[in-house]
Amino acid sequence: MKIAIDIRNIGKGRTGDEVVFFGLVKNLAIIDTKNEYYLLIDDRSDKIVREIKSGLGILAKNNFKIVQLGSGNKFLWNIWGVPRYCRQKEIDIYHTQYIIPFFMPKMTKIITHIHDVSFKAHPEFISRWDSFFLNTLIPRAIKKSYKVIAVSQFTKDEIVKYYKVEPQKVVVIYNAVSEDYKHDKIDEDVRIKYNLPQKYILALGTMQPRKNIPFLIKAFAGIADKLPDINLVLVGKQAHNFDNNISNVIEQYQHIKDKIIFTGYVDEKDKLAVFEGAELFVFPSLYEGFGVPILEAFEANVPVVASNIAPHREVGGDAVLYCDVDNIDQCKKVLYDVLVNAKIREYILLKSKKQKVIFSWFNSAKKLQKLYQGDIS
Repeated sequence: MKIAIDIRNIGKGRTGDEVVFFGLVKNLAIIDTKNEYYLLIDDRSDKIVREIKSGLGILAKNNFKIVQLGSGNKFLWNIWGVPRYCRQKEIDIYHTQYIIPFFMPKMTKIITHIHDVSFKAHPEFISRWDSFFLNTLIPRAIKKSYKVIAVSQFTKDEIVKYYKVEPQKVVVIYNAVSEDYKHDKIDEDVRIKYNLPQKYILALGTMQPRKNIPFLIKAFAGIADKLPDINLVLVGKQAHNFDNNISNVIEQYQHIKDKIIFTGYVDEKDKLAVFEGAELFVFPSLYEGFGVPILEAFEANVPVVASNIAPHREVGGDAVLYCDVDNIDQCKKVLYDVLVNAKIREYILLKSKKQKVIFSWFNSAKKLQKLYQGDIS
């Protein structure tokens, strides 16, 4: 079979989107020696292309080829570049995420990856233009796709609920944590690079409203005086759909203003070190599709406190302590207890060692390969 995969996000610091396709493609390269893979990107330098090939482990893989389709313009990519290429190469399957190209040849089956439908569940968290754009194009993508991949059972249920899709059209393929993580005590270079304090609570993700960072700041403010040596480190880009309430809440709590550190985007090669330097990882989101950072914290042997939502429970099981995002006092207590009680920490860390083995990119890639072959209905 000829399989084309949209990997444009690899190397662009797109956090979750990049990690998912990188992990899947890298492991497909390990297990599949028969099918032909065309990995589609926009224009990159020769140096970047070599780095991508090396990272994916495909330098010596004759059945994996990186194809530069030119323009970085998303509109031209979807309306001209991809359909034209798929027609010329007689591509059997095209695998992308969320938005599919226009005018695709009938011989090409489309598989669409959906990480979450937060824009549908919480339209108040995104701009009107983004809402219009997504609510116009996502239904079309789901309708025209041969199969839709959901990253969790929760996300599958949401897709079925909001888009009235037949359940058998949606296949759950779990995310996982990068196998490239190498355990190493956080060194001074990483600490200096991101201005990390000696002791800190870590939160990671895009600074969008659904990430619920103001709630975490309020909870941290409630325990900061009892734990004067603990800081709060917020990792993530302050970019599209940035939550302006973050700045407003910090201004309300002047006594912790100097104890909150924004690192911006953290390179993948540094991420595990940043996790391992933390006393606690907190994931307070109001809505997620999966929750890869929970698995990253497990890998770093760092205890996790997460919001009590379905996808977090699906990923974290009983290896996570959950907090009610409607109850600030309960959240403050959970944070404080994990930070000061060694027995609680030891218990959930022991549970995390068992929980994390459920998820692996290798197993997910095997399931994806079966989906490509039509072995999953």
